[in-house]
Amino acid sequence: MAPAPVRWGVLGTAGIAMRSVIPALQRSGFTPVVAIASRDRHSALAAANTLGIPRAHGSYDALLADAEIDAVYIPLPNHLHVPWSIRAAEAGKHVLCEKPIALNADEARQLRQVRDRTGVLVGEAFMVRAHPRWQRVHELVRSGRVGDLRLIVGHFSYPPRLTSDIRAKPEWGGGALLDIGCYPLAIARWLFGAEPARVIAQIERDPVLGVDRLASGLLDFPGGQGSFTCSGAVALHQSVQIYGTRGRIEVPIPFNPPADRSSRILIDDGRDLAGGGVETIEIPAANQYQLQGEQFSRAIRGEGEVPVTLEDAIGNMTVLDALFRSAESGRWEVP
Repeated sequence: MAPAPVRWGVLGTAGIAMRSVIPALQRSGFTPVVAIASRDRHSALAAANTLGIPRAHGSYDALLADAEIDAVYIPLPNHLHVPWSIRAAEAGKHVLCEKPIALNADEARQLRQVRDRTGVLVGEAFMVRAHPRWQRVHELVRSGRVGDLRLIVGHFSYPPRLTSDIRAKPEWGGGALLDIGCYPLAIARWLFGAEPARVIAQIERDPVLGVDRLASGLLDFPGGQGSFTCSGAVALHQSVQIYGTRGRIEVPIPFNPPADRSSRILIDDGRDLAGGGVETIEIPAANQYQLQGEQFSRAIRGEGEVPVTLEDAIGNMTVLDALFRSAESGRWEVP
């Protein structure tokens, strides 16, 4: 017998929710979105009408009091992630919260205490981990396809945004490192299957806004290294290169692959610099937001695991904290 559908509610009408996550959840009969909330009831009604959501609530608390909701997706600004995740958990709702799950690791640990007390599931919405392409890359690395893993190099950037954007507000957890630098960091930790012993970082801050607009980091893993750059002030681009002792893997558009077409993995055995040893693996089209919602919902019904656990999220936040400290101290820092 198929498990009962998990009924979802959404706190807020953020762009990521309206454009990507809600439509993806609605694609599956297993993850119906039954309600959405905003602090402005008119905004909630408009969002519900646009996306065909049955109920609109004029406050977040009203949605959490809705007895017909099993799980809550939280796409609020970063500084509200932990407070509203805690309130959702205390209301008995399972929580899928956008990355970064907190402003720092201590906040995330507070959320873990509440999760353990309430018994709900809490996950971080790193949708890339649900994509079959990254699952395949993980299998290739673990199986030794490119030899022993030695180096992962990642990049994520986008052009400057309006000063009114939430990513431009330091008090709201804005800045490039928390917003997008967390992606190559999370991938490196996952593929190495370990935490870095030490990290070092360089950060350039916007002289007016105060947020970090350009950051570089070096991660010292057991047996290898990870490096990454991220920016909210340079041309749009994403890349991940994975190097082993017998080859490398390239992942084009690693974090936001189009959901309506296949994606690729390039494996190069390194026989020459002209690409003579490159093999291309095509991965069928997949909606990583839909898969993320379905995997989290199956975990709620006792089938499988939360895609990105709170423990994993705390690990990522611990390394992010150390990177921020390193940028201030100018030295290697231990996470």
